[in-house]
Order: sequence, then structure tokens, then C-alpha cells
Amino acid sequence: MLFSEVIGQQEIKDRFVCSVKDQRIPHAQLLRGPEGIGKLALAIAYAQFICCENKKENDSCGICPSCVKYKKLAHPDLHFVFPIIKPTGKLSTVCDDFIGEFRETILRNPYFSVNDWYAVISGDAKQGMIYSNESQEIIRKLSLKTYESEYKIMIIWLPEKMNVECANKLLKILEEPPEKTVFLLVSNAPDEILTTILSRTQHVAIPKLTDSDLVKALLKNRDIEITQHDALNLARIANGSYLSAMSILSEDDENKVNFERFVLIMRLAWQVGNRKDHASLKTLRKWADDMAAPAIGRERQKKFLVYAQHMTRENFILNLKQTDLNYFVSYESDFSQKFSPFINERNVEDIMKEFELAERHIERNVNAKMVFFDLVLKIIMLLKR
Repeated sequence: MLFSEVIGQQEIKDRFVCSVKDQRIPHAQLLRGPEGIGKLALAIAYAQFICCENKKENDSCGICPSCVKYKKLAHPDLHFVFPIIKPTGKLSTVCDDFIGEFRETILRNPYFSVNDWYAVISGDAKQGMIYSNESQEIIRKLSLKTYESEYKIMIIWLPEKMNVECANKLLKILEEPPEKTVFLLVSNAPDEILTTILSRTQHVAIPKLTDSDLVKALLKNRDIEITQHDALNLARIANGSYLSAMSILSEDDENKVNFERFVLIMRLAWQVGNRKDHASLKTLRKWADDMAAPAIGRERQKKFLVYAQHMTRENFILNLKQTDLNYFVSYESDFSQKFSPFINERNVEDIMKEFELAERHIERNVNAKMVFFDLVLKIIMLLKR
């Protein structure tokens, strides 16, 4: 992958290019930032530039033997680690068991989400992990001599998903790696990474994409038809994420499902709180049971709770008559015109805290049925304020 193929992020690209030209490549770097802004694409382009045999002024050549192999993500000195889901009945598994699917996913579109990846490797709604035995594979691969390049590159996508035992086993090699070894950790949630790992990496904060960069990328995409005006509006709503822009553009089914779930819980909670509607209370209990169903899974449960925080925040802003700061799609805007008065300065902080708390509980595998029914009861009380 060339730097020119990565959307925006010119300042970060220049920084990476300078580190190679000055021969001052940090051995362990953490690329941190929100999902969908191109961190993984940047890491691969950086790795390709490091290994390129005929570097241009600001990019890889794209045609040398190294670049040709990088184009297929099949360079023998490029290694990937990423969260996986252990197949039922299998005692152990490592990332190389899924490397073909991972390469195909990146080559198809490097701006993908963790849920997109889980959908590729498993029909089950489970959370992925980088398992403890992966540390042995990392150490084994990096102990070997390079095959073709001067450098070995280890890209760890979502190190926050790493098993604690695995992370602890990597501390020494992260601090004192073999010569000419580069670790590139790509994280959506660095706060969830062990502090001992964080302290051994140089942090590179990757910013959200600018609206102008998003507009250029949308207009350049041959798979979509979009006007300049619509691209500008979409870039604003996407809030710096190309992944979000494409998700909104394709009218992502899961976003609509989460919207319908949010509308249902808020309408029923208001009815129960203000009309003592016992039928609605039963429906709310059913809503909580449905949300806790194994078929939904914890990743989708968390995604809904994140979406609910977004809708709560946007409705409060709308209630303050700050419409120029709102990030709604059309169906969200239509609902929020009437709903926003119920999200006010008396309850907005507590509603946000309850959704955040529920998200943390789901992350920690607390019983989902208890989490969502408790959430329902609290929302009833908070909407009455």
C-alpha cells in the first residue's frame, strides 16, 4: 500500500517518511485514534516504505520486488497479529490460521471495523481476542533472520484485545527487540491496553480526517455516485471517519436497527414513567430480554450502547438550538425534532452515564439481561426530570 493510497493524514505521512530518511525509526510505535480514520492503512504504507528497495522522495516506488509483495500483503518479513475467534471445539488457534481472510479483508477495503472482521471469520456473535499462545508465535517469528528485507515488521491490530498473559510475555521483546525489528501497534482504544505495554511504545496520535479529505475521497470513489453538496454534508456527519461516511452512505442496516431500538426504549420508558402504562412496562422487559439474547452478542450490544450515547448527545445539542453542531442523518433528525425536549440539562449527564456504565458492564461480561433491564428502569426515572 502506498502513502498516496491512504486518505489524508499528510502530516503523519511526512513524519513517517522523515523517520526513515533520517534512519531514526522507533522500534515500537502505537498508532492511536478513532476507528475508521486509516490507522491500519498508514501502518501498512509505512511498513512498505521502510522495506521499499527504490524509495521515491515521499513514497514507496510501488514496483520493486518488495513493493510487489507488499501489494499482496505477502512479504515474508511482514507479520500481522489481530483479534480472532476460536472455532468451537478447537483447543488453540493463532492468527496465521486466519491470515488469508485478514489479507483479503484489507485488500478489499482497509477502512473496516472490528465487527466487519468478526463477521468475516465467524457466524457467531462473539468477541474476538488475541490469545495467550500468540505471544510464542510473535517471539518465534521475530527470532528468525529476515528473508529479504533489512527490517522485520510486526503490525499488531487492536492490541487492546490482547490476552493479559500474552501481553505480559511480550514486554521484554517490546523493550529490547531483535535488531532491525519494528513493532507497529494500531489501537482504537489505547486506554484499554496494559500500562506496561503503553510505556514501551512511542505514541503517534492519528487525527480524524478533515472534511476536505473526506470529500475528496468520496468524490474519487468510483463505486459510489455522490454530488459535491451531498459529499460535504456526509463528511460533516461522519465526523472525520471514512468508515462512518461509507456506513451512512450505504444506509447501514445495523445503524437503522440501533435507531429503532433507541426509539422504542425511549418511547416506552416515557409511557411507563408518565402514564403508569403496565403494558408498556412488559414491553420494556421484553426489549431488555431481546437485547440480552445470545444471537445479538456482546459486540452488537456494545455498539448499540455507543449509538445510544451518540443520540443522547445529539438530542441535547438540538434542544439547545445548536443545530449547526448536530450530526444527524435524515431519519434521526425527523425523530429528534419531537424527542429532543426530553433530553435536557437536568438529565443528560445521568443518561449518558447510564449508557456508558452499561457498555462497561457488557465489556466485562456482566449478565446482559440484568444490565439492560436495570438500564430500562433508570431511563424511566431520568426521562421524568
